[in-house]
Amino acid sequence: MILSFSLAAALSASAQTPPSTAQSETALIGGEPLKELSTRDAIILGVIEGVTEFLPISSTGHLIIAGHALGLESEEPLRDSAGQPIWYKEPSKKYPEGIPLTQKLAVDTYTVVIQAGAIIAVVLIYWGRLTGILRGLMGQNTPGLRLLRNIIIACVPAVALGLTFGKLIDDYLFSIEAVIVALISGAVLMFAAERWRKQRPSTATSKLDPADLTVQQSLGIGLMQCLALWPGTSRSMVTMVGGYFAGLSPARSAEFSFLVGLPILTGAALLKGYKAGPAMISVLGVPSVLLGSFVAALSAAIAVKFLVSYLARNGLGIFAVYRLVLAALLAAWFFG
Repeated sequence: MILSFSLAAALSASAQTPPSTAQSETALIGGEPLKELSTRDAIILGVIEGVTEFLPISSTGHLIIAGHALGLESEEPLRDSAGQPIWYKEPSKKYPEGIPLTQKLAVDTYTVVIQAGAIIAVVLIYWGRLTGILRGLMGQNTPGLRLLRNIIIACVPAVALGLTFGKLIDDYLFSIEAVIVALISGAVLMFAAERWRKQRPSTATSKLDPADLTVQQSLGIGLMQCLALWPGTSRSMVTMVGGYFAGLSPARSAEFSFLVGLPILTGAALLKGYKAGPAMISVLGVPSVLLGSFVAALSAAIAVKFLVSYLARNGLGIFAVYRLVLAALLAAWFFG
């Protein structure tokens, strides 16, 4: 799982009460999930999550598109065997009409939870970096301790903004229109960043390591990451661009983006899983979650390896072109 929109959604969910165990058990009609994902849909969502989470093209935007294309956005209240609504939030003073459990709510949670697979892939690939951080905490690796400091500083602005505005983002920006605007805006930013980088040839061969960033540079990357609270912007894209401006090479910018994403994606997956996980499993089933996570891990590992190698040679330009093409196709598809 910016900061992608998944963090904002999870943070907004943290203020809600998780569905009761009784509700989750009720949702399992005859012990079977209500709307279990097909193997095809679980694989498609897993591939999209794994590939797009770390490429600068927006995982959230692609998952919104996939939800539309696969017909997984039904907001029709789910009902038990007696025909009664299954409540995600039972009627109360805070929710007078209650919030019924829907397929869309379950799928939104699913796409955040299967980020666990992508997280595992990055942990394995950058295990050396992470052990360096652990050694730094034990006073045995000064660069590792500086890297941890920089990761924390880069995470703080977006987390704070997500806590403040997560609910508003959830309510008003989770749409195809918002994604199209973000895809185009992100492409413009990437073209500008590439032009800036090419005017400074030393950036491509820069030896600056993420552990060598100053507090100010790390904070600047963190502030850039706030832009990714808008669905479709791409957390990885804005952190890579921020890395450019801080003097990191394209490959090092990507690596720092992956590392900054670990605590953010982990927090989003844990929060969303805790708050809506039981409801999601009762609707979609455990096998779908396991399959989606496995596919996300495999595709994320391939995507990360590809991206670092590609950026070292070519930069972000091709991804900016892809974003513009995708925005045009989306506009034609939904509004043509």
